[in-house]
Amino acid sequence: MLVSATEMLQKAKAGHYAVGQFNINNLEWTKAILLTAQENNSPVILGVSEGAGKYMGGYDVIVGMVNGLIKDQNITVPVALHLDHGSYEHCYKCIEAGFSSVMFDGSHYAIDENVAKTKEIVAAAHAKGISVEAEVGSIGGEEDGVIGMGECADPEECKMVAELGIDFLAAGIGNIHGKYPANWAGLQFDVLDAIQQKTGDMPLVLHGGTGIPTEMIQKAISLGVAKINVNTECQLAFAAATRKYIEEGKDLEGKGFDPRKVLAPGFEAIKATVKEKMEIFGSINKA
Repeated sequence: MLVSATEMLQKAKAGHYAVGQFNINNLEWTKAILLTAQENNSPVILGVSEGAGKYMGGYDVIVGMVNGLIKDQNITVPVALHLDHGSYEHCYKCIEAGFSSVMFDGSHYAIDENVAKTKEIVAAAHAKGISVEAEVGSIGGEEDGVIGMGECADPEECKMVAELGIDFLAAGIGNIHGKYPANWAGLQFDVLDAIQQKTGDMPLVLHGGTGIPTEMIQKAISLGVAKINVNTECQLAFAAATRKYIEEGKDLEGKGFDPRKVLAPGFEAIKATVKEKMEIFGSINKA
């Protein structure tokens, strides 16, 4: 059974660990993440971008797939299904489809419009027990067509949005989506600390978790981050394992590839990546 992300993130912030959001793109990714969470007794958030939602056939398909896997694979740890960087329109689509959590990314609007739209989403989602993540200060890089320059959030604006009744807040602190460039300046912990001072017990979210040094991640957790998003690292691991299998020419037999065998190494690579991140985030045995 899907749950909202509210309780798991409140527990994470109080316990000084973070819950991983791992984005899903197909059945193999979803099954690998769920099984790894169960094996490690860790709560988990399955992230779905709008592009991934379209690729997998729509939000109703995804809800059915995730609920089916939870039932048939005997998943008992807390699982939230979360729209990642959702537009105003798609938040409502996911609320109706049965997602248990949504992110409204209003960071590209002026703060007044961000506040107004976020407030509407909160009312609609909370009426159905669905958790809401909001964003202040655009996250750098590009993910699924959503582009941000990596601005640092204004702590006062974070306070304004946090007071709307959202459940957790993504605030830009110099983090970016995708691989970090060699000249990356690092996370701005003074900004993160100021945001936490303004938002109190509100769980904070760190997007762009791929490539951030472990010591930076752990310091961010100590300053209120309770949810960390990982996507690129899983993509790279899955692609590398699949490419190796194909390049080695296995399973040809003159008949072409068996897709179940081709995808098996990538499945295992996702599991290994997710477990490694859960260990860094400290979420193992926290379910």
